[in-house]
Amino acid sequence: MPLLINTTYEFLLNRPIVMLLVMALPLLFAAWMMRLYPSRRMLYLFTIPAIFSIGFIAFPYQKTGGNETFWTLMIFLLAIDGLLVLTALFDAVLTLGQNNFFARRKMVRTASQGKKYEVEIEVINRANRGCVIAVRDDLPASFEAQPDYFATTISGVSRTQFTYDIVCHQRGQAKLKCVHLIVRSPLGLWRGFFQTPVESTVNVYPDMQQITEYDLLARTNRLNLLGVRKSRKIGQDNEFERLRDYTNDDNFKHIDWRSTARRRKLTVREFQANQSQRIIFMVDCGRMMTGTCGDLSLLDHSVNAMLMLSYVALRQGDSVGMISFSNKVHNYTPPKSGVNHINRLLHASYNLDAEHVESRYDDAFMYLRTHCLRRALVIMITNVIDDINAVQIKQYLKMLAGRHLPMGVLLRDRDIYNAIDEFETLDGGGQTAIGTAVSNQTTLYQAAAAANVLTWRHQVIRDLQHAGVLAVDVFPENLTAQLVNQYLEIKARHLL
Repeated sequence: MPLLINTTYEFLLNRPIVMLLVMALPLLFAAWMMRLYPSRRMLYLFTIPAIFSIGFIAFPYQKTGGNETFWTLMIFLLAIDGLLVLTALFDAVLTLGQNNFFARRKMVRTASQGKKYEVEIEVINRANRGCVIAVRDDLPASFEAQPDYFATTISGVSRTQFTYDIVCHQRGQAKLKCVHLIVRSPLGLWRGFFQTPVESTVNVYPDMQQITEYDLLARTNRLNLLGVRKSRKIGQDNEFERLRDYTNDDNFKHIDWRSTARRRKLTVREFQANQSQRIIFMVDCGRMMTGTCGDLSLLDHSVNAMLMLSYVALRQGDSVGMISFSNKVHNYTPPKSGVNHINRLLHASYNLDAEHVESRYDDAFMYLRTHCLRRALVIMITNVIDDINAVQIKQYLKMLAGRHLPMGVLLRDRDIYNAIDEFETLDGGGQTAIGTAVSNQTTLYQAAAAANVLTWRHQVIRDLQHAGVLAVDVFPENLTAQLVNQYLEIKARHLL
Protein backbone atom coordinates (compact mmCIF):
# COMPACT_ATOMS: atom_id res chain seq x y z
CA MET A 1 0.00 0.00 0.00
CA PRO A 2 2.77 2.57 0.82
CA LEU A 3 4.44 1.55 -2.46
CA LEU A 4 1.21 2.31 -4.37
CA ILE A 5 0.83 5.68 -2.66
CA ASN A 6 4.49 6.43 -3.32
CA THR A 7 4.11 5.59 -7.01
CA THR A 8 0.91 7.66 -7.30
CA TYR A 9 2.56 10.58 -5.57
CA GLU A 10 5.56 10.45 -7.89
CA PHE A 11 3.26 10.27 -10.92
CA LEU A 12 1.17 13.26 -9.82
CA LEU A 13 4.27 15.17 -8.74
CA ASN A 14 5.65 15.04 -12.26
CA ARG A 15 2.26 15.88 -13.78
CA PRO A 16 0.68 18.72 -11.77
CA ILE A 17 -1.89 19.48 -14.47
CA VAL A 18 -3.27 15.95 -14.21
CA MET A 19 -3.45 16.34 -10.44
CA LEU A 20 -5.44 19.57 -10.73
CA LEU A 21 -7.82 17.93 -13.19
CA VAL A 22 -8.38 15.02 -10.83
CA MET A 23 -9.13 17.41 -7.96
CA ALA A 24 -11.52 19.46 -10.11
CA LEU A 25 -13.30 16.47 -11.61
CA PRO A 26 -16.13 16.33 -8.99
CA LEU A 27 -16.75 20.05 -9.44
CA LEU A 28 -16.87 19.76 -13.21
CA PHE A 29 -19.24 16.80 -12.97
CA ALA A 30 -21.60 18.72 -10.66
CA ALA A 31 -21.60 21.77 -12.91
CA TRP A 32 -22.34 19.67 -15.98
CA MET A 33 -25.05 17.44 -14.52
CA MET A 34 -26.83 19.84 -12.17
CA ARG A 35 -25.92 23.25 -13.67
CA LEU A 36 -24.21 24.13 -10.41
CA TYR A 37 -21.15 26.32 -10.11
CA PRO A 38 -18.83 26.93 -7.14
CA SER A 39 -19.44 30.08 -5.12
CA ARG A 40 -16.90 32.39 -3.50
CA ARG A 41 -17.49 30.68 -0.17
CA MET A 42 -16.30 27.39 -1.64
CA LEU A 43 -13.29 29.14 -3.15
CA TYR A 44 -12.32 30.58 0.23
CA LEU A 45 -12.94 27.23 1.97
CA PHE A 46 -10.68 25.32 -0.38
CA THR A 47 -7.88 27.88 -0.37
CA ILE A 48 -5.98 26.59 2.72
CA PRO A 49 -5.99 22.90 1.70
CA ALA A 50 -4.98 23.95 -1.80
CA ILE A 51 -1.97 25.86 -0.42
CA PHE A 52 -0.82 22.79 1.58
CA SER A 53 -1.38 20.56 -1.44
CA ILE A 54 0.74 22.81 -3.63
CA GLY A 55 3.41 22.74 -0.92
CA PHE A 56 3.50 18.97 -0.96
CA ILE A 57 3.78 19.02 -4.73
CA ALA A 58 6.55 21.60 -4.70
CA PHE A 59 8.69 19.98 -1.92
CA PRO A 60 9.51 16.26 -1.83
CA TYR A 61 8.78 14.27 1.31
CA GLN A 62 12.49 14.10 2.26
CA LYS A 63 12.29 17.84 3.12
CA THR A 64 9.21 17.56 5.31
CA GLY A 65 10.73 15.74 8.27
CA GLY A 66 11.18 12.22 6.96
CA ASN A 67 8.84 9.46 5.84
CA GLU A 68 6.78 9.18 9.03
CA THR A 69 6.13 12.90 9.30
CA PHE A 70 5.38 13.08 5.60
CA TRP A 71 2.84 10.25 5.67
CA THR A 72 1.17 11.72 8.75
CA LEU A 73 0.77 15.08 7.08
CA MET A 74 -0.30 13.42 3.85
CA ILE A 75 -3.05 11.38 5.55
CA PHE A 76 -4.22 14.44 7.50
CA LEU A 77 -4.35 16.54 4.35
CA LEU A 78 -6.18 13.84 2.42
CA ALA A 79 -8.71 13.53 5.25
CA ILE A 80 -9.37 17.27 5.18
CA ASP A 81 -9.65 17.26 1.40
CA GLY A 82 -12.00 14.29 1.47
CA LEU A 83 -14.15 15.90 4.14
CA LEU A 84 -14.40 19.11 2.13
CA VAL A 85 -15.24 17.22 -1.04
CA LEU A 86 -17.95 15.18 0.71
CA THR A 87 -19.37 18.35 2.26
CA ALA A 88 -19.44 20.05 -1.13
CA LEU A 89 -21.10 17.05 -2.78
CA PHE A 90 -23.64 16.78 0.03
CA ASP A 91 -24.42 20.49 -0.32
CA ALA A 92 -24.82 20.05 -4.08
CA VAL A 93 -27.30 17.21 -3.59
CA LEU A 94 -29.43 19.36 -1.27
CA THR A 95 -29.55 22.25 -3.74
CA LEU A 96 -32.96 22.71 -5.32
CA GLY A 97 -33.01 22.02 -9.04
CA GLN A 98 -34.74 23.76 -11.91
CA ASN A 99 -37.76 21.43 -11.79
CA ASN A 100 -38.67 22.79 -8.36
CA PHE A 101 -39.40 26.28 -9.70
CA PHE A 102 -42.09 27.76 -11.90
CA ALA A 103 -42.43 31.38 -13.03
CA ARG A 104 -45.09 33.67 -14.50
CA ARG A 105 -44.84 37.13 -16.02
CA LYS A 106 -47.53 39.80 -16.28
CA MET A 107 -46.89 42.72 -18.60
CA VAL A 108 -48.47 44.77 -21.35
CA ARG A 109 -48.60 43.38 -24.88
CA THR A 110 -48.53 46.79 -26.52
CA ALA A 111 -46.11 49.50 -25.42
CA SER A 112 -45.09 52.95 -26.60
CA GLN A 113 -41.51 53.86 -27.29
CA GLY A 114 -39.87 55.69 -24.39
CA LYS A 115 -42.76 55.13 -21.96
CA LYS A 116 -42.54 53.38 -18.59
CA TYR A 117 -44.52 50.21 -17.90
CA GLU A 118 -44.79 47.90 -14.90
CA VAL A 119 -43.86 44.22 -15.09
CA GLU A 120 -44.74 41.64 -12.45
CA ILE A 121 -42.86 38.35 -12.08
CA GLU A 122 -44.15 35.55 -9.87
CA VAL A 123 -41.82 32.71 -8.81
CA ILE A 124 -43.31 29.53 -7.32
CA ASN A 125 -41.27 27.09 -5.21
CA ARG A 126 -42.73 23.58 -5.43
CA ALA A 127 -40.22 21.98 -3.05
CA ASN A 128 -40.78 21.48 0.67
CA ARG A 129 -37.60 23.36 1.53
CA GLY A 130 -36.85 27.03 1.15
CA CYS A 131 -33.77 28.70 -0.28
CA VAL A 132 -32.21 32.00 -1.26
CA ILE A 133 -32.85 32.96 -4.88
CA ALA A 134 -31.98 35.83 -7.22
CA VAL A 135 -34.20 36.70 -10.18
CA ARG A 136 -33.39 38.51 -13.41
CA ASP A 137 -35.74 38.83 -16.36
CA ASP A 138 -34.74 38.01 -19.92
CA LEU A 139 -34.95 41.48 -21.46
CA PRO A 140 -33.72 42.54 -24.92
CA ALA A 141 -30.84 44.99 -25.10
CA SER A 142 -33.21 47.80 -26.10
CA PHE A 143 -35.16 47.48 -22.82
CA GLU A 144 -34.16 49.33 -19.69
CA ALA A 145 -35.23 47.82 -16.34
CA GLN A 146 -35.32 49.47 -12.94
CA PRO A 147 -34.37 47.53 -10.89
CA ASP A 148 -33.07 44.69 -13.05
CA TYR A 149 -32.11 42.26 -10.26
CA PHE A 150 -33.93 40.83 -7.21
CA ALA A 151 -32.64 38.69 -4.33
CA THR A 152 -34.81 37.21 -1.58
CA THR A 153 -35.54 34.09 0.50
CA ILE A 154 -38.43 31.92 -0.66
CA SER A 155 -40.04 29.39 1.67
CA GLY A 156 -41.02 25.86 0.79
CA VAL A 157 -44.24 25.38 -1.24
CA SER A 158 -44.78 29.12 -1.59
CA ARG A 159 -44.64 31.92 -4.09
CA THR A 160 -43.13 35.38 -4.22
CA GLN A 161 -43.69 38.35 -6.52
CA PHE A 162 -41.34 40.96 -7.93
CA THR A 163 -42.34 44.22 -9.61
CA TYR A 164 -40.12 46.42 -11.73
CA ASP A 165 -40.45 49.08 -14.44
CA ILE A 166 -39.28 48.82 -18.03
CA VAL A 167 -38.72 51.46 -20.71
CA CYS A 168 -38.67 50.35 -24.37
CA HIS A 169 -36.20 52.36 -26.42
CA GLN A 170 -36.65 50.62 -29.78
CA ARG A 171 -39.70 50.07 -31.92
CA GLY A 172 -40.69 46.63 -33.14
CA GLN A 173 -41.67 43.26 -31.77
CA ALA A 174 -39.69 42.08 -28.74
CA LYS A 175 -39.81 38.55 -27.32
CA LEU A 176 -39.00 37.64 -23.71
CA LYS A 177 -38.30 33.92 -23.55
CA CYS A 178 -37.46 33.07 -19.94
CA VAL A 179 -36.77 34.17 -16.38
CA HIS A 180 -33.23 33.65 -15.05
CA LEU A 181 -32.96 32.17 -11.54
CA ILE A 182 -29.87 31.92 -9.35
CA VAL A 183 -30.45 29.42 -6.51
CA ARG A 184 -28.06 29.27 -3.56
CA SER A 185 -27.28 25.92 -1.92
CA PRO A 186 -28.06 25.41 1.82
CA LEU A 187 -24.41 25.89 2.86
CA GLY A 188 -23.76 28.51 0.22
CA LEU A 189 -21.05 26.52 -1.54
CA TRP A 190 -22.89 26.32 -4.88
CA ARG A 191 -24.93 28.53 -7.17
CA GLY A 192 -27.49 27.06 -9.53
CA PHE A 193 -28.09 29.04 -12.73
CA PHE A 194 -31.46 28.08 -14.23
CA GLN A 195 -33.70 29.37 -16.99
CA THR A 196 -37.44 29.01 -16.40
CA PRO A 197 -39.34 29.24 -19.73
CA VAL A 198 -41.80 32.15 -19.74
CA GLU A 199 -42.62 33.50 -23.20
CA SER A 200 -44.04 36.99 -23.69
CA THR A 201 -44.33 39.16 -26.80
CA VAL A 202 -44.39 42.96 -26.69
CA ASN A 203 -45.19 45.15 -29.68
CA VAL A 204 -43.42 48.47 -29.19
CA TYR A 205 -45.10 51.27 -31.15
CA PRO A 206 -43.94 54.85 -31.67
CA ASP A 207 -44.98 57.26 -28.96
CA MET A 208 -48.34 58.72 -30.00
CA GLN A 209 -48.52 61.29 -27.21
CA GLN A 210 -47.77 63.99 -29.79
CA ILE A 211 -51.14 63.30 -31.43
CA THR A 212 -52.92 63.76 -28.10
CA GLU A 213 -51.06 67.04 -27.57
CA TYR A 214 -51.97 68.17 -31.08
CA ASP A 215 -55.67 67.48 -30.47
CA LEU A 216 -55.61 69.37 -27.19
CA LEU A 217 -53.85 72.41 -28.62
CA ALA A 218 -55.95 72.37 -31.79
CA ARG A 219 -59.13 72.69 -29.73
CA THR A 220 -57.74 75.74 -27.96
CA ASN A 221 -56.08 77.28 -31.07
CA ARG A 222 -52.61 77.06 -29.54
CA LEU A 223 -50.84 74.97 -32.16
CA ASN A 224 -48.03 77.54 -32.19
CA LEU A 225 -46.75 75.87 -29.01
CA LEU A 226 -45.86 72.85 -31.15
CA GLY A 227 -44.16 75.03 -33.75
CA VAL A 228 -47.11 74.86 -36.19
CA ARG A 229 -47.59 78.17 -37.97
CA LYS A 230 -50.91 79.53 -39.17
CA SER A 231 -50.77 79.60 -42.98
CA ARG A 232 -52.35 82.46 -44.91
CA LYS A 233 -54.72 81.00 -47.48
CA ILE A 234 -54.63 82.21 -51.05
CA GLY A 235 -58.26 82.21 -52.14
CA GLN A 236 -60.91 80.67 -49.93
CA ASP A 237 -62.64 77.35 -49.79
CA ASN A 238 -66.37 77.70 -49.36
CA GLU A 239 -67.33 74.49 -47.55
CA PHE A 240 -68.28 75.31 -43.98
CA GLU A 241 -66.58 73.20 -41.29
CA ARG A 242 -67.21 74.67 -37.82
CA LEU A 243 -67.50 77.76 -35.61
CA ARG A 244 -64.67 78.78 -33.31
CA ASP A 245 -63.44 81.68 -31.24
CA TYR A 246 -61.98 84.68 -33.01
CA THR A 247 -58.19 85.14 -33.06
CA ASN A 248 -56.14 88.17 -34.07
CA ASP A 249 -55.15 86.61 -37.42
CA ASP A 250 -58.74 86.01 -38.59
CA ASN A 251 -60.44 88.01 -41.32
CA PHE A 252 -63.32 90.25 -40.17
CA LYS A 253 -65.39 88.95 -43.10
CA HIS A 254 -65.54 85.52 -41.47
CA ILE A 255 -67.17 86.69 -38.26
CA ASP A 256 -70.54 85.07 -37.67
CA TRP A 257 -72.53 87.91 -36.08
CA ARG A 258 -75.50 85.81 -35.05
CA SER A 259 -73.34 83.37 -33.15
CA THR A 260 -71.36 86.28 -31.73
CA ALA A 261 -74.55 87.91 -30.41
CA ARG A 262 -75.82 84.65 -28.98
CA ARG A 263 -72.55 83.73 -27.27
CA ARG A 264 -71.57 87.35 -26.51
CA LYS A 265 -68.12 86.47 -27.79
CA LEU A 266 -66.55 87.04 -31.19
CA THR A 267 -67.06 83.87 -33.25
CA VAL A 268 -65.78 83.14 -36.75
CA ARG A 269 -66.72 80.60 -39.39
CA GLU A 270 -64.02 78.13 -40.41
CA PHE A 271 -64.05 76.53 -43.84
CA GLN A 272 -62.66 73.22 -44.95
CA ALA A 273 -59.72 72.98 -47.27
CA ASN A 274 -59.90 70.93 -50.43
CA GLN A 275 -60.40 67.28 -49.52
CA SER A 276 -59.83 63.91 -51.17
CA GLN A 277 -56.21 64.73 -51.93
CA ARG A 278 -53.50 62.12 -51.50
CA ILE A 279 -50.21 61.99 -49.61
CA ILE A 280 -47.70 59.19 -50.16
CA PHE A 281 -44.77 58.81 -47.76
CA MET A 282 -41.61 57.12 -49.00
CA VAL A 283 -39.58 56.16 -45.93
CA ASP A 284 -35.97 55.19 -46.54
CA CYS A 285 -34.84 52.34 -44.27
CA GLY A 286 -31.36 51.92 -45.75
CA ARG A 287 -27.92 52.81 -44.47
CA MET A 288 -28.59 56.55 -44.69
CA MET A 289 -31.05 56.28 -41.80
CA THR A 290 -28.90 54.25 -39.39
CA GLY A 291 -27.54 57.34 -37.62
CA THR A 292 -28.88 58.66 -34.33
CA CYS A 293 -29.94 62.04 -32.99
CA GLY A 294 -30.35 62.14 -29.24
CA ASP A 295 -32.00 58.99 -27.91
CA LEU A 296 -33.74 58.18 -31.21
CA SER A 297 -32.47 57.05 -34.58
CA LEU A 298 -33.08 59.02 -37.76
CA LEU A 299 -35.67 56.43 -38.75
CA ASP A 300 -37.49 56.89 -35.42
CA HIS A 301 -37.72 60.65 -35.99
CA SER A 302 -38.97 60.02 -39.52
CA VAL A 303 -41.67 57.57 -38.42
CA ASN A 304 -42.87 59.89 -35.66
CA ALA A 305 -43.11 62.85 -38.05
CA MET A 306 -44.82 60.70 -40.68
CA LEU A 307 -47.48 59.53 -38.23
CA MET A 308 -48.11 63.04 -36.94
CA LEU A 309 -48.52 64.54 -40.41
CA SER A 310 -50.68 61.57 -41.40
CA TYR A 311 -53.03 62.29 -38.52
CA VAL A 312 -53.23 65.98 -39.45
CA ALA A 313 -53.91 65.14 -43.10
CA LEU A 314 -56.53 62.53 -42.23
CA ARG A 315 -58.34 65.08 -40.10
CA GLN A 316 -58.33 67.39 -43.12
CA GLY A 317 -60.08 64.68 -45.14
CA ASP A 318 -57.06 63.70 -47.26
CA SER A 319 -55.89 60.17 -48.05
CA VAL A 320 -52.53 58.98 -46.74
CA GLY A 321 -50.39 56.03 -47.84
CA MET A 322 -46.85 54.81 -47.20
CA ILE A 323 -44.04 52.93 -48.93
CA SER A 324 -41.05 51.74 -46.88
CA PHE A 325 -37.96 50.44 -48.65
CA SER A 326 -34.25 49.74 -48.37
CA ASN A 327 -32.66 47.29 -50.80
CA LYS A 328 -36.25 46.19 -51.53
CA VAL A 329 -39.78 47.42 -50.93
CA HIS A 330 -40.74 46.24 -47.44
CA ASN A 331 -44.42 47.14 -47.32
CA TYR A 332 -47.00 49.33 -48.99
CA THR A 333 -50.04 50.86 -47.33
CA PRO A 334 -52.51 52.16 -49.96
CA PRO A 335 -53.74 55.71 -49.42
CA LYS A 336 -57.10 55.87 -47.63
CA SER A 337 -59.02 58.53 -45.78
CA GLY A 338 -60.58 58.54 -42.35
CA VAL A 339 -58.97 59.09 -38.96
CA ASN A 340 -59.07 55.34 -38.25
CA HIS A 341 -56.58 54.81 -41.07
CA ILE A 342 -53.85 56.03 -38.70
CA ASN A 343 -54.01 52.61 -37.02
CA ARG A 344 -53.05 50.87 -40.27
CA LEU A 345 -50.14 53.25 -40.79
CA LEU A 346 -49.04 52.73 -37.20
CA HIS A 347 -49.12 48.95 -37.52
CA ALA A 348 -47.25 49.07 -40.84
CA SER A 349 -44.42 51.26 -39.48
CA TYR A 350 -43.89 50.17 -35.87
CA ASN A 351 -41.43 47.37 -36.73
CA LEU A 352 -39.38 49.18 -39.38
CA ASP A 353 -35.63 48.97 -38.80
CA ALA A 354 -32.81 50.78 -40.54
CA GLU A 355 -30.52 48.28 -42.27
CA HIS A 356 -26.90 48.65 -43.33
CA VAL A 357 -27.71 48.10 -47.00
CA GLU A 358 -27.77 50.32 -50.05
CA SER A 359 -31.26 51.67 -50.76
CA ARG A 360 -32.76 50.78 -54.13
CA TYR A 361 -34.46 54.02 -55.14
CA ASP A 362 -35.18 52.65 -58.60
CA ASP A 363 -37.29 49.78 -57.20
CA ALA A 364 -39.14 52.10 -54.80
CA PHE A 365 -40.03 54.69 -57.46
CA MET A 366 -41.01 51.99 -59.95
CA TYR A 367 -43.33 50.55 -57.30
CA LEU A 368 -44.76 54.03 -56.72
CA ARG A 369 -45.36 54.55 -60.42
CA THR A 370 -47.12 51.20 -60.72
CA HIS A 371 -49.41 51.49 -57.69
CA CYS A 372 -50.06 55.25 -57.39
CA LEU A 373 -51.48 56.55 -60.66
CA ARG A 374 -53.42 59.57 -59.35
CA ARG A 375 -51.69 62.82 -58.47
CA ALA A 376 -50.37 62.93 -54.92
CA LEU A 377 -47.97 64.75 -52.64
CA VAL A 378 -44.99 62.36 -52.50
CA ILE A 379 -42.87 62.97 -49.41
CA MET A 380 -39.56 61.14 -49.41
CA ILE A 381 -37.74 61.17 -46.04
CA THR A 382 -34.06 60.30 -46.34
CA ASN A 383 -30.54 61.58 -45.83
CA VAL A 384 -27.64 62.38 -48.16
CA ILE A 385 -23.97 62.01 -47.32
CA ASP A 386 -22.38 61.30 -50.72
CA ASP A 387 -22.79 62.12 -54.40
CA ILE A 388 -24.06 58.67 -55.37
CA ASN A 389 -27.21 58.90 -53.29
CA ALA A 390 -27.67 62.61 -54.02
CA VAL A 391 -27.68 61.98 -57.79
CA GLN A 392 -30.23 59.17 -57.46
CA ILE A 393 -32.53 61.22 -55.22
CA LYS A 394 -32.43 64.19 -57.60
CA GLN A 395 -32.97 61.98 -60.63
CA TYR A 396 -36.03 60.11 -59.34
CA LEU A 397 -37.69 63.04 -57.58
CA LYS A 398 -37.26 65.14 -60.72
CA MET A 399 -39.06 62.45 -62.73
CA LEU A 400 -42.11 62.82 -60.46
CA ALA A 401 -42.49 66.54 -61.10
CA GLY A 402 -45.58 67.16 -63.22
CA ARG A 403 -47.36 63.89 -62.49
CA HIS A 404 -47.02 64.28 -58.71
CA LEU A 405 -45.91 66.97 -56.31
CA PRO A 406 -42.56 65.67 -55.01
CA MET A 407 -41.04 66.74 -51.69
CA GLY A 408 -37.57 65.68 -50.57
CA VAL A 409 -36.94 65.80 -46.83
CA LEU A 410 -33.23 65.71 -46.01
CA LEU A 411 -32.22 65.26 -42.38
CA ARG A 412 -29.34 67.32 -41.07
CA ASP A 413 -26.39 66.00 -39.09
CA ARG A 414 -26.13 67.91 -35.82
CA ASP A 415 -22.41 67.15 -35.42
CA ILE A 416 -21.54 68.94 -38.67
CA TYR A 417 -23.31 72.11 -37.60
CA ASN A 418 -21.78 71.90 -34.12
CA ALA A 419 -18.31 71.88 -35.68
CA ILE A 420 -19.11 75.16 -37.47
CA ASP A 421 -20.64 76.72 -34.36
CA GLU A 422 -17.66 75.75 -32.22
CA PHE A 423 -15.29 77.41 -34.67
CA GLU A 424 -17.36 80.58 -34.89
CA THR A 425 -17.47 80.99 -31.10
CA LEU A 426 -13.69 81.05 -30.76
CA ASP A 427 -13.11 84.65 -29.60
CA GLY A 428 -16.16 85.96 -31.39
CA GLY A 429 -15.24 84.87 -34.92
CA GLY A 430 -13.43 86.77 -37.66
CA GLN A 431 -9.65 87.19 -37.75
CA THR A 432 -9.35 86.74 -34.00
CA ALA A 433 -11.13 83.41 -34.22
CA ILE A 434 -8.82 82.30 -37.02
CA GLY A 435 -5.77 83.27 -35.02
CA THR A 436 -7.03 81.37 -31.99
CA ALA A 437 -7.94 78.34 -34.08
CA VAL A 438 -4.38 78.03 -35.40
CA SER A 439 -3.39 76.75 -31.98
CA ASN A 440 -6.22 74.27 -32.13
CA GLN A 441 -5.73 72.60 -35.49
CA THR A 442 -8.29 69.88 -34.80
CA THR A 443 -11.10 72.44 -34.49
CA LEU A 444 -9.91 74.26 -37.57
CA TYR A 445 -9.75 71.13 -39.73
CA GLN A 446 -13.13 69.88 -38.49
CA ALA A 447 -14.74 73.25 -39.25
CA ALA A 448 -13.20 73.29 -42.75
CA ALA A 449 -14.46 69.78 -43.49
CA ALA A 450 -17.91 70.64 -42.13
CA ALA A 451 -18.09 73.79 -44.25
CA ASN A 452 -17.20 71.76 -47.34
CA VAL A 453 -19.97 69.24 -46.59
CA LEU A 454 -22.55 71.99 -45.97
CA THR A 455 -21.63 73.78 -49.22
CA TRP A 456 -22.14 70.54 -51.13
CA ARG A 457 -25.41 69.90 -49.30
CA HIS A 458 -26.78 73.37 -50.12
CA GLN A 459 -25.96 72.76 -53.77
CA VAL A 460 -27.94 69.51 -53.67
CA ILE A 461 -30.95 71.35 -52.22
CA ARG A 462 -30.74 74.10 -54.85
CA ASP A 463 -30.62 71.49 -57.61
CA LEU A 464 -33.76 69.86 -56.21
CA GLN A 465 -35.59 73.18 -56.06
CA HIS A 466 -34.59 74.07 -59.64
CA ALA A 467 -35.99 70.70 -60.76
CA GLY A 468 -39.41 71.56 -59.30
CA VAL A 469 -39.00 69.55 -56.10
CA LEU A 470 -40.00 70.93 -52.71
CA ALA A 471 -36.87 70.51 -50.57
CA VAL A 472 -36.93 70.53 -46.77
CA ASP A 473 -33.61 70.66 -44.92
CA VAL A 474 -34.26 70.18 -41.22
CA PHE A 475 -32.82 68.78 -38.01
CA PRO A 476 -34.43 65.45 -37.01
CA GLU A 477 -35.84 66.82 -33.74
CA ASN A 478 -37.62 69.63 -35.65
CA LEU A 479 -38.93 67.41 -38.43
CA THR A 480 -42.51 67.03 -37.17
CA ALA A 481 -43.36 70.74 -36.92
CA GLN A 482 -41.57 71.50 -40.20
CA LEU A 483 -43.51 68.84 -42.11
CA VAL A 484 -46.85 69.97 -40.72
CA ASN A 485 -46.09 73.59 -41.61
CA GLN A 486 -45.06 72.63 -45.12
CA TYR A 487 -48.22 70.59 -45.60
CA LEU A 488 -50.46 73.42 -44.37
CA GLU A 489 -48.70 75.84 -46.70
CA ILE A 490 -49.23 73.51 -49.66
CA LYS A 491 -52.93 73.26 -48.81
CA ALA A 492 -53.21 77.03 -48.40
CA ARG A 493 -51.51 77.74 -51.75
CA HIS A 494 -53.48 74.99 -53.55
CA LEU A 495 -50.30 73.45 -54.95
CA LEU A 496 -51.65 69.93 -54.81
